[in-house]
Amino acid sequence: MAKKTDKRTFDDVLAALGDQQFDVAKALQGATPRAGTPSGAVRANKLGCAAEIAPGNGAPVMIVSRPGFVLGGEISRIVDRGYQKFLKTSKLEIPATADHLRAIHQFAQELDVATGETELYNEALGTTSDVYLYDRVAGRPDASRH
Repeated sequence: MAKKTDKRTFDDVLAALGDQQFDVAKALQGATPRAGTPSGAVRANKLGCAAEIAPGNGAPVMIVSRPGFVLGGEISRIVDRGYQKFLKTSKLEIPATADHLRAIHQFAQELDVATGETELYNEALGTTSDVYLYDRVAGRPDASRH
């Protein structure tokens, strides 16, 4: 017999984030929201990492900006270049350390619990990258055959 689960609201998710010691604030940059950020979006911060969430259509939460380490006030993306992972923002790119990746992984797991998201198998194993850029394939003449 299937378990009956209570429908969560966005306010329930915000309360759960507060209970788990996330810092939650409006997702604004300067006086105006970032382009593409829906109204009512909030930024959840913890462990030096952040993500932006908003009320979803049909679901309590919509992930606006995936979890990433905060560099210069901006949420970074993980770029995998095959030999090394990097944290990249619009102004900065640095090599990702094991501590960065552990913090992002722990943050993402705790965010999933608070928002009621399903944790995927590959994400449970470790941090996944946002972009994969392998230099040995880019621009190679025979790359189009593969």
